[in-house]
Amino acid sequence: MRARSIVRAALLALVVAAPAVARAQHGAAAPARATRPPREAAQYDFLVGQWELTVTPKVGGLVARLHGVPRLRGSWKAWRALDGWGVEDELRVVDESGNPQSLTHFVRVYDPAARRWAVSTVDAYRQQVTQATARWAGNEMVGMGRGMDGDGKPFVSRTRVTRITPNAFRYQQDRSYDDGKTWDEGRLVMEAKRVAAVAPR
Repeated sequence: MRARSIVRAALLALVVAAPAVARAQHGAAAPARATRPPREAAQYDFLVGQWELTVTPKVGGLVARLHGVPRLRGSWKAWRALDGWGVEDELRVVDESGNPQSLTHFVRVYDPAARRWAVSTVDAYRQQVTQATARWAGNEMVGMGRGMDGDGKPFVSRTRVTRITPNAFRYQQDRSYDDGKTWDEGRLVMEAKRVAAVAPR
């Protein structure tokens, strides 16, 4: 009995002390986290829904002369997520015969302190996860990230989403191999047309 009493007393002391320990760890005056997103968290709302894509990669040299520009198409689905703090979306690209070429999943969350978006990208077929940032600039969304090409060369990517209307937008990705001093523009261009206002999961 005495042993049980000692255990109960120790547990009670731990429960009573827990809030004080938590305050000490996090600071007694630590501000409460915001749970309501700011209006800027709606900047990616234009993407919500379902889209069909015309996809044009940039090719050159012998490949372009022999085979021309590959004909690719795709679909893009996006949903509001994270209690209004962001958007989750999925991009699929196939060739003209319907063979899968890429499957990319994005999670985008707005960071009010930095006044920009944090973007996590999962390339399913290459099993790669990368991070990028994006910022609304005027009437377009501009993203910056880093990647590795097929030859293992690191590059900086710049993505611009422009010509945004309720039913269409244009996506262009550029690359720089000298840390942004010069750009190879239009490495990937996609023209999007809306298929539906709400995308199925």
